[in-house]
Amino acid sequence: MRWNKLYLMVGILAALALAGCASKKYVRAEVGSIEAQAAQTAERMTGVESQVEELQTRVGEHGEMIGELSQTAQEALERAIAAGKLAEGKFLYEAVLSDDRVGFAFDDASLSEEARAALDEFAADLKQRNENIFVEIQGHTDAIGSEKYNIDLGEQRAEAVCLYLNAQHRLPVHRMSVISYGESAPVADNGTRQDRALNRRVALVVLQ
Repeated sequence: MRWNKLYLMVGILAALALAGCASKKYVRAEVGSIEAQAAQTAERMTGVESQVEELQTRVGEHGEMIGELSQTAQEALERAIAAGKLAEGKFLYEAVLSDDRVGFAFDDASLSEEARAALDEFAADLKQRNENIFVEIQGHTDAIGSEKYNIDLGEQRAEAVCLYLNAQHRLPVHRMSVISYGESAPVADNGTRQDRALNRRVALVVLQ
């Protein structure tokens, strides 16, 4: 009888030992599973952080783009809003025709073949957009000559562009306006021939 009890106790102890081993294995398995899940979560969080950083970069780039809006384009936007010309009151983009690209010759307001070709592309883009747009056409000159003379010359250049867009591409006159800055808004120093060529330009500010 004693031996039976002894065998029973040994059996119980063995079962408990086995149960303990099983419990340890279960715990280790659970811990391993939790650690794996934590690693996966950390990996996903790293990916999310990377996406957030990328989004922040894109937002930063977008902010810089808006910040690149030129002073004269900002003024055009304000003028058009004040005059009630815009449906949404926003800036779309600015196209610049300068002497180095389209051949605005010194002391000349006529449009070269290159200027006409550039305006053809500009008008085609507007028609493709099919949006309710408004264009302010700004004439600019270099600093050679009197202030009044350059104001008049800048206006002549802007008027030439406006007339071409209306006559050749049927852009409504009421959807365009003309202004001259003369020599007052240079984009480069007027000290060299190349810089003066950059300042002789017409800017087309596209608004909506």
